[in-house]
Amino acid sequence: MGLRLGYKASAEQFGPVDLLRYTVAAEENGFDSVFTSDHLQPWRHDGGHAPAALPWLGAAGARTERVILGTSVLTPTFRYHPGVVAQAFATLGVLYPGRIILGIGSGESLNEVPLGIEWPDGKERFARLKEAITLIKELWSGERVTFDGQFYRTQNATIYDRPDTPVPIYIGASGPAATRMAGRVGDGFITTSGKPETLYRDTLMPALAEGAVKAGRTLDDLDLMIEMKVSFDPDLDRAREDTRYWAALALSAEEKMGVEDPIEMQRLSDALPVERAQSRWIVSSDPDEHVEKIRTYLDLGFRHLVFHAPGPDQERFLKIYGEQVLPRLRALA
Repeated sequence: MGLRLGYKASAEQFGPVDLLRYTVAAEENGFDSVFTSDHLQPWRHDGGHAPAALPWLGAAGARTERVILGTSVLTPTFRYHPGVVAQAFATLGVLYPGRIILGIGSGESLNEVPLGIEWPDGKERFARLKEAITLIKELWSGERVTFDGQFYRTQNATIYDRPDTPVPIYIGASGPAATRMAGRVGDGFITTSGKPETLYRDTLMPALAEGAVKAGRTLDDLDLMIEMKVSFDPDLDRAREDTRYWAALALSAEEKMGVEDPIEMQRLSDALPVERAQSRWIVSSDPDEHVEKIRTYLDLGFRHLVFHAPGPDQERFLKIYGEQVLPRLRALA
């Protein structure tokens, strides 16, 4: 697949109306795709947002003409029955043919536990995700679907309005098991930047290739997408300070474990110095230096880069990035 350059419409930071404005601006400034997360709760209680992804995607499709739209990621296993997800994305696929992607993952307790869901271990979450994918595909391809799984059941279920070509399913993962599954049954793979290069090179890419081989495919058959954490501005101090809002990303897994309240997550992240807050981001004021840092991910094999900027002025970012960074990246490809 050719190079795609996308924009992350950050639902954890901005409200639905603002995100629609930024999505239109992303299309106008040359971005190829727009992805949004589906959070019930944001990372921060003060100044955070969490608009529902499903109605928002419908509105975004109506206000744009060409950008691909999708989730990065939605959890089809707790708040939603997989059949509801299958129906919703079939409808979106009919409305905006060829422009919708269903990006899914195994979920985060921050989004599920507040609704009274008992949060299971990783093994069960993985099993639920695998079963949900199977059911969604069956509902998209069959009629009168009776499904009797370990976690989900349907009886004579039919989705009547669905696109001629099924919506692609991308699987988000940061570990080998889910990454192998993405290679085996997904149309694409989603992960995030800012982690040790060895994780991508020695763990994720080999696992993805292994899964693809089991399905008689290669990595060339998959869209390899990575959410790029970038803070780019001609003012370097501004680029650094912008990362403070997203300091939660710099918390270790141990620091975040069991944290299901945005107020507590905010307290933990606000305690971090800016030097640590910016550690997950490519922070730069020079476009050539910036592109060189991004080149690492292209060299690893990623061909769909979705840029997440942390600052409050997203329209400024989209204009500067569209003028100074996107053309340089396309020149590399």
